[in-house]
This record gives sequence, structure tokens and C-alpha cells, in this order.
Amino acid sequence: MKKRILSGAQPSGQLHIGNYFGMIERMIQFQNESELFCFVANYHSMTSINDKVKLEANTREAFIDLLALGIDPDQSTFWVQSHVPEVTELAWILSNFASVGLMQRSTSYKDKIANGLKPNMGLFSYPILMASDILLFQSEIVPVGKDQKQHLELCRDIAQKFNNDFKKEIFPIPEPLIQKNISRVMSLRDGTKKMSKSDQSNYSRIDLKDSADEIVKKIKKAKSDSSAIPDNIKDLEKKPEALNLINIY
Repeated sequence: MKKRILSGAQPSGQLHIGNYFGMIERMIQFQNESELFCFVANYHSMTSINDKVKLEANTREAFIDLLALGIDPDQSTFWVQSHVPEVTELAWILSNFASVGLMQRSTSYKDKIANGLKPNMGLFSYPILMASDILLFQSEIVPVGKDQKQHLELCRDIAQKFNNDFKKEIFPIPEPLIQKNISRVMSLRDGTKKMSKSDQSNYSRIDLKDSADEIVKKIKKAKSDSSAIPDNIKDLEKKPEALNLINIY
């Protein structure tokens, strides 16, 4: 019997090549290997976008892009997060089984505040909404990268407490799928940071809808290194911007 895998994409901006190589390419493969549940996580994007028109447009574009890239509704279950009201209903219920101390353990919250995001309860309780996404659909496996691994651990803690309190296995405890060999595409402006949809600079990323001319312009503007490219990979790792461009190529 195929395992149920859940994955989502935030419509906080245009999808870019980092999203494709980091997640979307693998999601499309999951359709043949597993029971894929895939969604556009527009509620999660509200932690950084408060503009209704922009969020609606981004959500529509992300849905269309995922279809165009190969997500097949005949092979997988595909939806928009806000179209399923039970997600926020369950998030409220789960919030009564998640302690403040558990949420304070989230390093992602601290990192986002440090990077300039305005602190609010949506950002603070983000892991609870993520837990609701996972648990509502009885997900068994969740592909995660380094930045989301702790959120899944918090989800597992919440599910275990819920099951223990009711002395019944209501939610399966989801297992992480750590994708070790996935390409990590970095910003064209700073090779030490991931390429990001929310980065205000359009020249920091290569969007999936960019034309050939736009891609050439962005690569020409990308931060590189004035010295020669070393032969030794260890020496190349000291030049993150140059290494990033080589990896993209």
C-alpha cells in the first residue's frame, strides 16, 4: 500500500528555480511512488502578505504554475489551503494542546524576526497551522528541508499529546523525509542565503516564468568573485557566490 505524502507551496511570491529543484521536481515524482496530497499554502503566506489582491493573484498563479509543471489532479489530491475551512478549525483545536513553551522552542520564528518580519501571533503559531495541514489529511510522510525540520518535530509532539490525552491513535505520527541530495539554490545577490520568493530584489532569483533575456540579465548582475575559479572543491566552497552560479549551471 502506498504511503500518503503531503507537501505544500507558499504563494508568497513568484515560484523560482530554487522552488523547482528544492521541492516541486520531487513532488511530481511522488505522484508515481506514493499517494500525494499537495496544496497551495495561502494562509501561511499571510505572515508576510496582507494585501488581499496580491495574495489572491499569487495563489492563482502558484496553482496554475504547479499544474503546468506536472502536478496531475488525476494522480494526486491538489487544493488551495483556504478552500478547506476544517484546516483552521483543527488549528484552533490543536492550539489548546500546544503549550506556549513548545511554540517558544521554534527557532524559525526567531530567525524570521531577526530577518525583519514583524512579530505577530500568526507568525508565532505558524507551526500549529502547519500541524493542522499535516494531521487533518492523516499524512504519513512529510518531505522537509533544514528550515522546516523543527516544525515537523513540533507537529509530532502535538499529535502525540493529542493521542495520549484521548488514549486513542486519532492522528498518525508523521515521519520526516529528509531530502539530502536536493539541490539548494542560493540567492544571486548573496550566495550564503537561499533563493527566496519574498526577497524584494527581483534580481536575487530566477523565476520560472522569466524569459531567456531576463535570465541573461539576472545572471550578468549576479554577485560573483573577482579571482580565478580554483580547481579544489574545498577552496571553491570559500567562494559561495561563484559556487552557487556553477551549481545553477
